[in-house]
Amino acid sequence: MISFLKQLALDPNPLRAITLRLMQKFNLGSYATRLENGLVDRPHYGYCMFQGALLARKLGHRRISVLEFGVAGGRGLLSLEYHAEKVSEALSIEIDIYGFDTGKGLPKPVDYRDLPYHWKEGFFAMDAEKLQARLKRARLVIGDISETARSFCAENNPAPIAAMLHDFDFYSSTAAALKMFDAPERYFLPRVFCYFDDTVGGETELYNDYTGERLAINEFNRANETKKIATAYNLATRRVREVWHQQIFIYHDFGHSRYNDFVSSENQQLHLLDQ
Repeated sequence: MISFLKQLALDPNPLRAITLRLMQKFNLGSYATRLENGLVDRPHYGYCMFQGALLARKLGHRRISVLEFGVAGGRGLLSLEYHAEKVSEALSIEIDIYGFDTGKGLPKPVDYRDLPYHWKEGFFAMDAEKLQARLKRARLVIGDISETARSFCAENNPAPIAAMLHDFDFYSSTAAALKMFDAPERYFLPRVFCYFDDTVGGETELYNDYTGERLAINEFNRANETKKIATAYNLATRRVREVWHQQIFIYHDFGHSRYNDFVSSENQQLHLLDQ
């Protein structure tokens, strides 16, 4: 309560804050409304899944895949299952979930690009048996990401991938995960909503464009002429800004056969006002 009162005192719109608090406490409003206002677990996961599913529907798909890279204890996968249930109900679309992990925790950092001053080998180990018992729809993909990223699509024939949640921490592992985009276009929507966890941190991590996940993104963009991972500038228009807005990126495949398919409003004509 004390922390909420402090937050309320600093909030430029305290009435809105009180309203949202009541909505969260009593689970009021539709899923879309609660997601829009950040009143759900891991709203960044929900945002990527919901927007990816919405784009898929506009393109005529009835099933999508959502991938998490870096499962650790499994709370992210369980959150994805919650969001999948709600998004499926809201948009009438089927959602498959896959979680990628070594199953053994973080590997040994390769070099400075993996931030060994912040990460250690063995961090975030998984109890695979315990997690598997709790999963309802998500599937675990266990192994070295340099191998599973390249073989996943051919071996699993997934529905089009609409969202990716990256939490591998390292440059090396994230760069390997991005190799999945080398798979044929049929496995992806032309635009994929992505979240990169370790791109905004504190004074210890000091994430930057030359190490970690940001370096992996930058190198991917330099290496690909028609495929780019870009900042989600649309989130700058949100009335209330959240830290996770800066961690959302959009993968664009400009050469995708459906990239130019019209998905916007049909009526965009602007008429002169009558005087």
